[in-house]
Amino acid sequence: MSQVRKASGVGEWVAETRHVAPGRVLLLALMTGLLAGCAGSFAHSPLAQGDGAYKVIPAPTDDGSVPEYRIGPLDSVDINVFQESDISAKGIPVDAAGDISMPLIGRVHAAGKTSVELADVLADKLGERYYVNPQVTVSVASSVSQRITVEGQVTEPGIYTIHGATSLLDAIALAKGETENAAFRQVAIVRIQNGKRIGAVFDIARIRRGEDRDPQLLSRDVVIVGHSTGKQVWHDLLRAAPLLNVFAQF
Repeated sequence: MSQVRKASGVGEWVAETRHVAPGRVLLLALMTGLLAGCAGSFAHSPLAQGDGAYKVIPAPTDDGSVPEYRIGPLDSVDINVFQESDISAKGIPVDAAGDISMPLIGRVHAAGKTSVELADVLADKLGERYYVNPQVTVSVASSVSQRITVEGQVTEPGIYTIHGATSLLDAIALAKGETENAAFRQVAIVRIQNGKRIGAVFDIARIRRGEDRDPQLLSRDVVIVGHSTGKQVWHDLLRAAPLLNVFAQF
């Protein structure tokens, strides 16, 4: 007679295979993998999750505003110093190191700063030796750094150019959606902020249902859609079903 008993420990199943048909043995093995692999890729990650995730990667504000663009390497900027055309210039390139060069003050690090922040830095440097209360404005002339990376369990992983406000669900749509083995509750966003890597994990199923807000992405963010071992085992089991029926005859 076939005997199957549940062993101590969650998700552990032991089969007494002496009189069990081979098809049943394979089925039990697959079910063991299914029970053991229900957790997503970031189930035990130190990344912030739940309500804490939005403190790290915020959603758009209620007034609809989006975070101000931060200058990146290979962008170009227009700099205007009020009534000082000699040092004002258009299309100043940001080099690969994130620096720009200006008359009088030389190289200034621009990458990672907003237009307002860079203008304040330039005004301070010009005011140290050359001008009294200089009025500086900066605008981004062109941007090549407005890109995000989407990887993991999506149909078409890759680097995507973004234009304007882009959310997590937008990024997944750019990658042609998630795969059948995607862990909906385990979708991470990784970001470099002030030279440090930060990140958080979100539940896109709750976001799609309107239960959670859709977090706002910034240029150079990385989206990683987690892998569900449980889903994969289940899909493998469904595909193996005809084979199991053959074994069950013996």
